[in-house]
Amino acid sequence: MVIRIFFFVIITTVFIRSQEIGVKAFTDTSDYEIGDYIHFTVSVEYDKNIFLMNPFFHDSLKNIDLIKTESPITKEVGSKKITEYKFTLSRYDSSDVTIPALPIYYKLAATNAKISPVITQELIKNDSTLKVVFSNPISFTVHSLKVSKEEDIKDVKEPMTIPLDWKIILLWVLGGFILLALIILIVRKYFLKKKHALKPDKIIVLPPHIRALNSLNELESKELWKNGMVKEYHSEITEVIRKYFEERFNYPALELTTSESIELLKNYSEAKDILNVTRDFLTNADLVKFAKFIPIASINIEIMNQARTIVQQTIPNQIEAMKESA
Repeated sequence: MVIRIFFFVIITTVFIRSQEIGVKAFTDTSDYEIGDYIHFTVSVEYDKNIFLMNPFFHDSLKNIDLIKTESPITKEVGSKKITEYKFTLSRYDSSDVTIPALPIYYKLAATNAKISPVITQELIKNDSTLKVVFSNPISFTVHSLKVSKEEDIKDVKEPMTIPLDWKIILLWVLGGFILLALIILIVRKYFLKKKHALKPDKIIVLPPHIRALNSLNELESKELWKNGMVKEYHSEITEVIRKYFEERFNYPALELTTSESIELLKNYSEAKDILNVTRDFLTNADLVKFAKFIPIASINIEIMNQARTIVQQTIPNQIEAMKESA
């Protein structure tokens, strides 16, 4: 046990450095029980002439649930800056878990390049001034809860016997008679006297893609991001698309993370053409909603274009529409 703790201390204090920037990742311990909160921290120490990009770790955390993402904290120590990213994780099955090395992208001030607030695959591929450094991997163990098979299952407290109160029973009986009388009155007044009433008008239900496009047009007309309500804008636009996914593909998109939603979309052949644009759309919105990043104006415009593309490219053909209406 002593050797294991010593090994954990060595692993979690490894500091991966380049000439200008260093990253270390650590958890508060190496042993947890099922359902425990796992406090995971990534600390980045870098020179003041470095522009630190906005990292996004959600898709790198496999086989473990992300409970909470805290806002990054930056402080200055001498000629350096230190930014810490804190996550609360949990796992509900016993296993040895390893969080892989996580990438931190950055640029030097000398590059004189335009700084994008969002990391995308296209940016990583095309921007030659972009640099990256990786954190150390972290391993820990999640144990099952200890249960004694020899002891009997016991109640938290002995059952209580509530004595009968005839006044309460009479009140319930009286209330039942009153309710029955109201039901009979309503049936005679509204149902028996309206046997020949006109049929109600047929309710026209718009298909999901029409409702989604109407919602996007309405949101665009509000001009939220132009009035400083950037977070509200990104929250509403992702809610429209997630609700559309629920109605179009019949899975609980409003309750899933970005990575979980993308994985489910892969099961639908009609969604294969929107996987990349959906991943970029949800990732950009998550950065604004959860990491408090402020996008430039073109990003706000582009995310509306992406939303419309997602809906328009998944409109069912005539045969599918007939099956859905049936």
